[in-house]
Amino acid sequence: MADSYCTPLDITEIERNFADIHPAMSAPEALAEANRCLYCFDAPCMRACPTHIDVPSFIKKIASGNLHGSARVIFDANPIGATCARVCPVEALCEGACVEGTLLQKPIEIGRLQRYATDHALTHGRPIFEKGAPNGRSVGVIGSGPAGLSCATYLSRLGYDVTVYERKEKAGGLDTYGMAEYKMPQSVSQSEAEHVAAIGAKFMLNTEIVKGGAAEPEVLGEVNRVSIDLIREWHDAVFVGVGLGSTNMLGIPGEDFDGVYDALAFIEKIKSREWRSVPLGKTVCVIGAGNTAVDAVTQAKRLGAEKVVMVYRRTEKEAPAYDYEMELARKDGIQFVWQAAPVGILADDSGRVKGLRCERTGESHELFEIPCDMVIKAVGQQKLRAFFADVLGVETDEKGRVVVNDNMRTSEPQIFAGGDCVNGGAEAVDAAQMGKHAAMGIHSYLTGEEVEFAGAFVRVPPKAPVDPNPH
Repeated sequence: MADSYCTPLDITEIERNFADIHPAMSAPEALAEANRCLYCFDAPCMRACPTHIDVPSFIKKIASGNLHGSARVIFDANPIGATCARVCPVEALCEGACVEGTLLQKPIEIGRLQRYATDHALTHGRPIFEKGAPNGRSVGVIGSGPAGLSCATYLSRLGYDVTVYERKEKAGGLDTYGMAEYKMPQSVSQSEAEHVAAIGAKFMLNTEIVKGGAAEPEVLGEVNRVSIDLIREWHDAVFVGVGLGSTNMLGIPGEDFDGVYDALAFIEKIKSREWRSVPLGKTVCVIGAGNTAVDAVTQAKRLGAEKVVMVYRRTEKEAPAYDYEMELARKDGIQFVWQAAPVGILADDSGRVKGLRCERTGESHELFEIPCDMVIKAVGQQKLRAFFADVLGVETDEKGRVVVNDNMRTSEPQIFAGGDCVNGGAEAVDAAQMGKHAAMGIHSYLTGEEVEFAGAFVRVPPKAPVDPNPH
């Protein structure tokens, strides 16, 4: 299989294909762009940002040469500001609200300016924030994705003893394992996790939280298993930011054939940058049309697949991916098959994929086949219902999302939650804001005191409208 499924490109060409899609600004570029900003008093860009970063303030500090101060403004409101500078849909958020975009000029490049400031701070090693004076209380954070890192940051700044539990070998969640490599390498999310550790949070990696019962932590292979009973005993409060589960099943024949992959597993392989180890067919079909599907098709093409096809059961207008993501797929030469519902995956005598059978969802309902030797499923992720019910014992709604109140508190008083496991799947920046509000809620729960961090003036709604079946 390794001989048939490997990139035909040389490493130099692959590295070029996966180069930063939005290169870093030079100092003169950043200065010129910062000086374009009008520094609006009631800035619409600030309100459009889910974490409500004070955009005029951080840009003005860039213009004055105070890059550390600029980064401090950003990280004060968003602890994963370097990640969001690269992966946020700025066209739909801060830059989309920029008044310069309505004055016959292009919007200020807020995302690239944010990257300029945060990269400077993370690479120069100067502390941005410090751990608060110890308050004698402890909080366990389950999951080290955007919500978990955010919550851990603010609690550490308040003086809590924070331990972050992560089942993978690296912190960062989807920011580390699930972002397209041309958008952001793992080093960025790792730098942010290191910053969280520098202000006092402890990380227990390769650690899985399991159902109560065990008196002591267990080691199973390379993974530590810690019961939720111990977590609740060790800590005064617990925050859960575990995200979502594995990719949804298609429920069609052939899903177990050789050559069928989950999009997130495929992307995680790419994140290792061990290019020759990434499975790749000559003709790749990706099922789905969300942002993850775009990441899958574009990266398959950039790895050297001869033909990559995006297959979606609805129309092009109904595709959930952002417009600029779809435009990127078009520029990469991706082919599109709209209004096509997969009904079966075909295989040759050896059990290896040879095609995808689809049914038209329009008026004809005709069956047709797309020859391919690899199928990637990008049809959304499952909710972790069993974990919430059997391990945590917290209430979920009919769609499998954890139910929380305005303080991000679950039906179990000691347990708080945020991120994708609560909103059903949104942007990293939304998860960061939820982590911020959960830290505020935990502090109020444990001390009775109210505290407010930068950009917290708008409460995060417990639920965000999402398509529960986006494929």
